[in-house]
Formats: sequence, C-alpha cells, structure tokens
Amino acid sequence: MRSGIGLPEKTQGVLKALGLRKRMTTVYHPVSQSVAGQIMRIKELVDVKEVSAPMSKDQMRAARRPDPGYYIEQKAGVAMKAYDVTQKR
Repeated sequence: MRSGIGLPEKTQGVLKALGLRKRMTTVYHPVSQSVAGQIMRIKELVDVKEVSAPMSKDQMRAARRPDPGYYIEQKAGVAMKAYDVTQKR
C-alpha cells in the first residue's frame, strides 16, 4: 500500500475507515457494496485480493518469510550416527 500523506482528507478518511493506518498492513473485510465503494476510491493506493479465509499474524509472517536458499535433509546428529555405523563394518 502507498502512503496517504499529502492526499485529500476524504481519501485519508477512507483509508482510516478501512483500517489501513500504516503502510504494508493487511486487513480483511467481507465482500459488500460499501467496502467495494471504499476500495474504488483508493484503488491506486492498495492491492486487493479475494481470499477464502483470513490468515493469522503468524501465517502472514510465514508467508512473507523468504526462502533460505537451502533445505535440511537430515539433522547432523542423525547423519553422523548413520555414518559411524557404516564405518564400523
């Protein structure tokens, strides 16, 4: 979401009515004509998606977390035990 600083009072009021007080916040609203009208007034400032169910804060944080670039196949302790067993033979 873009910032509402410097925009007309009506536009800032619509942002506040939708619960968008800070940049990059996520809010969930039911689909209705009044919400659709409010979104149309600020459509250039926000990104809108229709979802089946709202996500919790932890779920949103996990979805935004970047891929670490590697995957752990096995913990080191387990791998070393398997290695030791094969070396003793």
